[in-house]
Amino acid sequence: MSKRFDGRVAIVTGASRGIGLAIAERLVAEGAKVTITARKPEPLAEAVESLGKDNALGIAGKADDVDHQAEVVAKTTEAFGRVDVLVNNTGINPAFGPMIELDHGVAQKTFQVNVLAALSWTQQVFRAGMAEHGGSVLNVSSVAGLNPAPGIGFYGATKAMLAHMTQELAVELAPQVRVNAIAPAVVKTKFATALYADNEAEVAAGYPLGRLGIPSDISGAAAFLLSEEASWITGQVLVLDGGSTLKGGM
Repeated sequence: MSKRFDGRVAIVTGASRGIGLAIAERLVAEGAKVTITARKPEPLAEAVESLGKDNALGIAGKADDVDHQAEVVAKTTEAFGRVDVLVNNTGINPAFGPMIELDHGVAQKTFQVNVLAALSWTQQVFRAGMAEHGGSVLNVSSVAGLNPAPGIGFYGATKAMLAHMTQELAVELAPQVRVNAIAPAVVKTKFATALYADNEAEVAAGYPLGRLGIPSDISGAAAFLLSEEASWITGQVLVLDGGSTLKGGM
């Protein structure tokens, strides 16, 4: 495997498992030092162990806590010298059902974690050095933000805003920092279990490529957009969906 990230330092949020951990694994495999975050210390420690303690630092906390964000950036800089890459992977979807019935408190928390936290993390790393030495930011959006997504409509709305915010920041932060996003369809992770666990074959049948995604399907594309091979790409939202949106699905 190439070493596109030799000498590079990354922060990946929500990375104790699933897509976030897969991205962290890919970055480490390609030479990066990585700080990963998550709410729960135990699975985070296990993820650091799997990445290698010489390669990874784990800091537990809530993604939307500004003090936690500042601590992560400061400790990453102290441990590895800089921050070159940010992956805003943390996302929540605490409610399922019609948007018209959505509790406002739940909506506010979803917006705070899925949108405002991503903005704040980006502000933190930009002020901590990316403004001077450059870098790359990747936001993890969703195909649920591209079309109506019954049952997870507000989650989709936050992901739509995250995609738009990606474009706005790409313009504002150029040329020093590139900002892109990926929009996965259903990927086989614990987070998405409710969307496929009881009828995986039926769900997968709606995908032209005949299967649901797995985390490694996402990590390769993420690494490309974060690497210098994508140095002329910014403000883009790359759909990773096995062809599902070609048929109007998720």
